[in-house]
Amino acid sequence: MKKLMFLFLVLPLTKLSAQDRVYTGNQISNTVSVIDPKTQTFLGDIVLGKPQPEILSPLYKGQALVHGLGYSPKRQLLAAVSIGSNSVTFISTPTNKVLKTIYVGRSPHEATFNPSGSQAWISVRGEAYISVIDAATMKEIKQVKVADGPGMVSFTPNGKWAYVCSSFTPRLDIVNTATYQVVKSIPVVSPFSPNIFCSPDGKWIALTHKDIGKVTLINTATNKIEKVFNTGPITNHVTFTVTNKVPLMLVTVGGENTLKIFNINQGFILVDSIATGSLPHGVWPSGDGRFAYVGLENDDQVQVVDLVKMAVVKTIPIGQCPQALLYAVNAGPVTPVTTGLSPLNAANKSQVIKLKSTSAIMPTGMLNIRSVGLTDLVQQDFKKLEPNTAYTLALTNSTQQPYNADYVINSFKTDDKGTFSGQSTGIIKTVGKTMANYKMVILIKDTNKVTVMTGQ
Repeated sequence: MKKLMFLFLVLPLTKLSAQDRVYTGNQISNTVSVIDPKTQTFLGDIVLGKPQPEILSPLYKGQALVHGLGYSPKRQLLAAVSIGSNSVTFISTPTNKVLKTIYVGRSPHEATFNPSGSQAWISVRGEAYISVIDAATMKEIKQVKVADGPGMVSFTPNGKWAYVCSSFTPRLDIVNTATYQVVKSIPVVSPFSPNIFCSPDGKWIALTHKDIGKVTLINTATNKIEKVFNTGPITNHVTFTVTNKVPLMLVTVGGENTLKIFNINQGFILVDSIATGSLPHGVWPSGDGRFAYVGLENDDQVQVVDLVKMAVVKTIPIGQCPQALLYAVNAGPVTPVTTGLSPLNAANKSQVIKLKSTSAIMPTGMLNIRSVGLTDLVQQDFKKLEPNTAYTLALTNSTQQPYNADYVINSFKTDDKGTFSGQSTGIIKTVGKTMANYKMVILIKDTNKVTVMTGQ
């Protein structure tokens, strides 16, 4: 069999500059966090809305579920997509000023500017089209029909082709940007592809499959699938960079809390796996290729990974529940402007709890508790519980079995695979402080009331 060669044209990199910025879209606090990569420090938050659950008010006017981000260096313009309010907010990066918010179709997900910066393409994931927005007028000028549930758009460097992955359909669409027509559709291995990225030389398109833990690689010369990788559970985002003249592909794997590094010239072989904080999501390299910035969804932090040392070298607190992250070259003045930025509230720091099993089936559980206003939001993820079974998540003050459900947080039922993912609210931190021996406990209620997992 002929051995495949993967060659990557090493393009000129951008030197690290005091004018660069890193941004994250934070869907619980509904903010955009701003970081100075030169000093690796948090500058402040651009507030687009209030934290959950205040967004549930019928009179709420802010943005909800701030999630996706796009950036045009030619215009120094940031686009922030809010899923819950069906909106795209355009922000001047030199001033941190909100210029305009426009509303598109149901549940938009990500924003991508074309290489010239003349248009922003918004994936309207709740429908089946891309909303094309003129960057000068900030008005929608076109709707491009694609597969149901478009996740994100990635352009080739010449701007001629747009590749669109889908979160609901196992298909990748290729769009001619001159005609706005889909010219080819490629079947892919799963229906859930939230993230897509083009290599700097335009030779490769990589898209993640979050539901099955894989990455698909497309050769743009043939527009055929070159390779499908097993990357790991909750594969979130993918990107490309060049470090010490070595072309790399970077992938965040949320289920393993790792950033995985693949060498392109060696056939996309896995060369390193760097441990991160809890649930890495967005990732983007610095302009010089030396660092990668990783958003931690559960920890409300950004970690800076040195790609020469292959190690985390800095952890930076940011807003709540970062999703998209991008590195913006030439985004602002040398001396950062803090006008329009708000400081972090230290009381809102998230708490991650891993629940330990006390049963033979060895289930796993992760809780993330965040203060949101006068209450707490609890994100819950469980695996390997009994299928189609009712459980109760509670605080207990009992020191031994059988545990009492002294404060019920949530009652839920697992699916046919024994998994559950959801959210609930309550005054968990306040109640916990009043219990001398409090533990987090999951109970299955039958004749004997069996404890499944506990954590503190």
